Amino acid sequence: MSTMKSSSGPSNSGLTVFKHVKYEHLIAGVTGGVTSTLILHPLDLIKIRFAVSDGRTSVPQYNGMRGALSTIMKQEGFKGFYKGVTPNVWGSGSAWGFYFLFYSSIKTWIQGGNTKTPLGPTLHMIAAAEAGILTLVMTNPVWVVKTRLCLQYGSESDVASGKQYSGMVDALSKIYRVEGIRGLYKGFIPGMFGVSHGALQFMTYEEMKNFYNEYRNLPIDTKLGTTEYLMFAAVSKLVAAALTYPYQVVRARLQDHRGGYAGTIDCINKTWRFEGVQGFYKGLTPNLTRVVPATMITFAIYENVSRYLLKRRSD
Repeated sequence: MSTMKSSSGPSNSGLTVFKHVKYEHLIAGVTGGVTSTLILHPLDLIKIRFAVSDGRTSVPQYNGMRGALSTIMKQEGFKGFYKGVTPNVWGSGSAWGFYFLFYSSIKTWIQGGNTKTPLGPTLHMIAAAEAGILTLVMTNPVWVVKTRLCLQYGSESDVASGKQYSGMVDALSKIYRVEGIRGLYKGFIPGMFGVSHGALQFMTYEEMKNFYNEYRNLPIDTKLGTTEYLMFAAVSKLVAAALTYPYQVVRARLQDHRGGYAGTIDCINKTWRFEGVQGFYKGLTPNLTRVVPATMITFAIYENVSRYLLKRRSD
């Protein structure tokens, strides 16, 4: 009953979700996302290359993480590890910034402005899913560009087809000119499934924080230490990644112009037919090696930066 009151409170009091928008969450999210991306981009690049390696397209085949690191260094040099870093910084920074902004605003709106009101798993997932959809609409073109740049191997076929990109702006321009707006939103449907990833992650993260504070007999919005944030972020990411990773493989393959898939269903069918269940988990090891520390860095920075900025506002 208390949860229903909190969810109906905003409409009764005339509050709107916009009243709870605070730019501090945007800045803190961007700071965390950019920092973790700059540190861990090489692992993201390797994950993408593993994900699109279906054995049927002309892309390099790597023999494990060590083989990938060695081959890229030998063939492309150190710069090869940072292909696609610009759109990745833009994408991760804006995605985390918008996600935390939307999520905190929607959550506070559901709580009726009272941050001490517990929401429970369902409402946490709803708030996170809504934030994820809004963020995906705004950032999907950047993720397409990042994937294309990460998958540039300097092959003659790419140059001849006009699909060799000199940078982020060039990629955005060429993709729009050749493939239209649909090209910039390739992978959007599996990306929508990926919203469940963020919803599961944030639900787990929030519920762990709430349980921990209730265990200490403290209000649920009590700030924690960096160690707690790091631990809860790692566990929540592992849970979400284990359950939703296949959508990332499908999205990467659809965004790769060499794939030739007719759509999401076609990609799923061909992956299953030719590679089995293992095909949906290609790149999982480098992905977990990257996303777990990336999430820990992002969440720890976000929590501390937002705390500092919000304290300055109140002072």
